[in-house]
Amino acid sequence: MAGILFIISAPSGSGKSTLVNQLRSLVDNLEFSVSYTTRAPRGSEEEGREYHFTTHEEFERMVQNDEFLEHAEVFGNYYGTSRRSLADAKAHGKDLLLDIDVQGALQVRQRVPDAVSIFVMPPTPDILATRLRNRSRAEGGVEGEVIQRRLAKAKQEIENYREYSYILVNDILAQAEEELSAIVTCERILRDEHHVTAEEDRLMTLAKGCRQENAENRLRPVLAAFGLPD
Repeated sequence: MAGILFIISAPSGSGKSTLVNQLRSLVDNLEFSVSYTTRAPRGSEEEGREYHFTTHEEFERMVQNDEFLEHAEVFGNYYGTSRRSLADAKAHGKDLLLDIDVQGALQVRQRVPDAVSIFVMPPTPDILATRLRNRSRAEGGVEGEVIQRRLAKAKQEIENYREYSYILVNDILAQAEEELSAIVTCERILRDEHHVTAEEDRLMTLAKGCRQENAENRLRPVLAAFGLPD
């Protein structure tokens, strides 16, 4: 059954892009929606690959014309997902993956209630800070103020984890990659019933363990590390 909408969100520096890239290499018939943004390209980013880079004026025109499935302002820049992307994926018999922030995910869930939402958590603030510093160095400079602002933003975003169906803790990359792939497989099986193979049954069990209601034991130390109640 094509046309499933997968939403994945995570604080900046949580390793979400790495997970998404690996998922796209492992799973067939999964389109990735390239978002629009008004921020400048970073490092080796290319137009049409990571983002469609546009101006504030053009973005605002698209908002006025209701061309976005969701849009948000983050750190002074606009980000948005074209409404056309979901229709195009369905027309080509594919599911669609959206890599969007907490604000955008809320808008999408309101428009598409049966969307599958996945939240990726960093294991601790210290590990997240290290990842942010490493990324900043790779992009040409380390700005302590920016890193602190992103850490504060991460805590705010993690507070919204209950809004998501599945939770991944990205402490062991290979495990998080397998769990993400399992979630996509599980949701496809649930919506297109057929005889389940032994491998599919294993993946469904793995995905079930990532359901928010089943992930309390894994979440508790992460929430405590960020000073949040469980």
